[in-house]
Amino acid sequence: MKKAEKITSRTVPSKNQMSETFINNAFLAMSGGLQDAYTYNTRDGVFSNAQTGNVVLMSQYIMVGAWKDAVRYMIPLIAFALGVFVTECIQHKYKYDNKIHWRQRMLLLEILILFVVGFIPIEWNMIATVLVSFTCAIQVQAFRTVGGYSYASTMCIGNLRSGINALSMYLRDKKIEQLEQCSYYFGIIFVFAVGAGIGGNLSLKYGISVIWFSCILLFISFLIMHNRNKEF
Repeated sequence: MKKAEKITSRTVPSKNQMSETFINNAFLAMSGGLQDAYTYNTRDGVFSNAQTGNVVLMSQYIMVGAWKDAVRYMIPLIAFALGVFVTECIQHKYKYDNKIHWRQRMLLLEILILFVVGFIPIEWNMIATVLVSFTCAIQVQAFRTVGGYSYASTMCIGNLRSGINALSMYLRDKKIEQLEQCSYYFGIIFVFAVGAGIGGNLSLKYGISVIWFSCILLFISFLIMHNRNKEF
């Protein structure tokens, strides 16, 4: 194998690229886990981040003609798609803006929306879930790499596959970059699970305002990135 070949499709980040550091993405992943547990436990059992689950349930209800239930899972899916679209448009427009980086803009938008969600009563659960799904898409689209490796901060299946793949390759090839890749993925999965556990238990105990903890985590990420002397 040639030296130039990599174990995965990896971008080579600047050592100062704060948006890709593990510490920054750890807070994002913890927030992602909290959001998913929050909507499932306090907003009628609908996942805000795990859209695969929503597709499964939507299809199940469509097959039996339960259209009202199907729509309950379809709308968050549409909101997620819209979030990806809006984020891509904002990235294109503000990518080279030197005043505030476009990723920080997206974080502030996400924080604002989630803060509002904490005031939405349970009678309007669908609206709350749609907004959380929208912010999840913002996060997924804006933050796609950690340490140069592609990943997702709001779901685990892709990270688990990539982590196990890297572990298998390391056990065979004993290359340090494979072990590094594995540690990134399993570290992200761990903090996601911590966020989900905290979010789930707090949601059951304290209700709809628990989403504000996610705002705090995202604001910490914003502060980590807010260093004018470094690239984003």
